[in-house]
Amino acid sequence: MAVGPYGALLESVRGVRWPARRPVQGGAPGAHLARSRGVATEFVEYRPYRQGDDPRRLDWKLLARSDRAFIRLAPDRAVLGTLIAVDASASMAFPVESSGAADPAIRTKWRAAREIAVACAAVAHAGSDPVGLTIAAHDGLVRLAPRTRRSVVAEIARTLDSARPSGSASLATVFVGAPARVLIITDCLGDLDGLHRVARAHVVGGGEVLVVHVVSRAELDPPRAAMLATDPEDPSVSRPLTAATRDAYRTAFDNWRGDVARAWRDDGVAYHEVVDDEPVDVLVRRLVAPAGGAGVRT
Repeated sequence: MAVGPYGALLESVRGVRWPARRPVQGGAPGAHLARSRGVATEFVEYRPYRQGDDPRRLDWKLLARSDRAFIRLAPDRAVLGTLIAVDASASMAFPVESSGAADPAIRTKWRAAREIAVACAAVAHAGSDPVGLTIAAHDGLVRLAPRTRRSVVAEIARTLDSARPSGSASLATVFVGAPARVLIITDCLGDLDGLHRVARAHVVGGGEVLVVHVVSRAELDPPRAAMLATDPEDPSVSRPLTAATRDAYRTAFDNWRGDVARAWRDDGVAYHEVVDDEPVDVLVRRLVAPAGGAGVRT
């Protein structure tokens, strides 16, 4: 599988598992606990045999010992379709290089988003889950349907690498026809009202939503030199950032981030804030870990 510059990253997350946060609807056999109980080898309990049950499910050894017919129950396992939705609006390109040339040494929110998306796709794919991609760009959505074929991670990587953040984009429509698990990677700087509504509905309907809020280190700790801060999605909006206003900006930004986190968690969404210069393999282990747990390796 050709993955270009992502080879070392994918090696670093090899063996990491991404368990479902709740039992999933039964379907094709997979790695996740299903809502139904079947006859897998992982024993949970017995129940009496009932007319119409498949005789192959009987515990014949128990029948021989007790003359009573019981069926062994165990959790069914199912696959969990996963969609990774990536925000490609202009603000994701921050910080913008003054030369306009691509410099792999410079961390941007977009680069962090691409790496997180590819790594999470690889982890889901390794668990035999169908995984797909949606890129929300200013000119519409780029979609790769969830699939399990061997080349899917490489296809996701190539599609992300060919995209360029620009303009404004709506993420709300990524839920149309979405599978059970949706991972949204965004800087939360667009209009979130519509996205909150569809995310809440997806959770209420039994789905699983994770939001990765990508923040730039330069947003958390802006330069002390005076500068003109301009909204990348609306260049008509700008304001000076000086030594006198820097502390007020940081306070306002911290308060806003707190509000964003609370709003997502109130929706029942698994929310994670990440900084664009953090090691991506460490971030991915944190993202896929069960609530309150550490990353799981096999």
